[in-house]
Amino acid sequence: MEARNIFENLSAIDHRYSISEAAVFDGLSAYISEAASVRSCAKAEAALVKAHLSVRGALTDQTAKLLDDVAAAVDPEEVYAEEQKTQHNIRALVNVLKTKVPADIAPLVHLGATSVDILDTALSMRVRDAVQQVVLPELKGLEQELCRIAARDAETPQVGRTHGQHAVPITFGWSVAEFVSRLGKSILEIDRLSKQLKGKLAGPVGAYNGPSMIVQDPEALERAYLQFLGLEPSEYSNQLVEPEYLLRLLLELNVAFGIIANLADDLRNLQRSEIGEVFEYFSATQVGSSTMPQKRNPWNSEHVKSLWKAMSPRVLTFYMDQISEHQRDLTNSASQRFIADYIAGFTMAAARMHKVVSGLQADSAAMERNLQNAGGKVRGGVLAEPAYILLGESGENNGHEIIRKITLECEQTGATFFEVLKKHTDVYEKITAQLKKLGVKDAETFFENPARYRGLAAEKSRRLAEKYAELMKKL
Repeated sequence: MEARNIFENLSAIDHRYSISEAAVFDGLSAYISEAASVRSCAKAEAALVKAHLSVRGALTDQTAKLLDDVAAAVDPEEVYAEEQKTQHNIRALVNVLKTKVPADIAPLVHLGATSVDILDTALSMRVRDAVQQVVLPELKGLEQELCRIAARDAETPQVGRTHGQHAVPITFGWSVAEFVSRLGKSILEIDRLSKQLKGKLAGPVGAYNGPSMIVQDPEALERAYLQFLGLEPSEYSNQLVEPEYLLRLLLELNVAFGIIANLADDLRNLQRSEIGEVFEYFSATQVGSSTMPQKRNPWNSEHVKSLWKAMSPRVLTFYMDQISEHQRDLTNSASQRFIADYIAGFTMAAARMHKVVSGLQADSAAMERNLQNAGGKVRGGVLAEPAYILLGESGENNGHEIIRKITLECEQTGATFFEVLKKHTDVYEKITAQLKKLGVKDAETFFENPARYRGLAAEKSRRLAEKYAELMKKL
């Protein structure tokens, strides 16, 4: 088959991203390319022959190796050429394999199987291996970098934000710890679900009609077949493996994709000129704009979000592939082929996010400056909440209104929240007394520095970073 220039390929995955994310592309190609698809089916056919021989007590190490070698060396081009004659992909593969194994075992190729006994089993095997060998290592690397930043910046003051508005103070480590926790749990679930993918050898309607003509215990033959591939049987099969095993894994990948896209969006917004709290790594030769030489656009984070927009809606197709009329129709035959595109797009986004986070530069001075100026017209206004809470704890029933009026006075005078609060001697003394009861050091000047009001942000950031860093080591 003539090699095609990659720039003549139709999919962006096969040209643009095969260059920019070459390592991911090469890694996934070994599991979910068309060549890998053909060879995984050949591996399943080889496992079936081994199962036939093993239940007869006739499988030797030499024969097993020969079968494995034949499967690994199958030429997809030869199979495709045969398919032009048969107009059936699996029968084409079977015909090719029969010419490459010894004549005495050739009758066992595909014996007792229907096409989907091979196709669904091979798909489970490919997706499992792609996830375990390529996807999870990339996700683990991203998670470990997030853990590192959450621990490193556990104490770095930052203003919190809700509804796009300044809220109460946090730390940058706490901002990152959100994604440590969310992505960490999703990674663990992806690992679990990928190990639960199933296969089958149950015939055209799943009732073991064909295998029952070969052995007295068809389920034992099925178990033997799948054991060679590291899989277990689907609890129930018609012609198909129950689709929910694969569906749940794909949905969890999409959950992780959303988390990564959320992280990308947060980092993109923190790079806005008026915020400027973090920056993506920018090489000495990199260009931010074709016309404005000074710009450093957060294009990597935007790229991740864009890939999510392109790939995430494919979940609808995954759901639609749940439905197959009666024992089986072919309405999933085309759509299921694009699972490879989805896995590739997801993994490339994760890899790009990994690069962003690995080179992420946090501007702690900008974070401190934004925190000090937070609160709009009320400088230090982010400390209105603790003042109201402490006043309530002191027994004041109208604390919220009292503090609200103090913030209005700040707006009118231009004084800081701390400066105006001290002028209201009775309120200030009640609040200070409550701080002393809590054991807060330098209670009298607590409201001078917003960074002191951070709750458990630093402690929980370190705790979560340590927890998930350890879990990633065990994965």
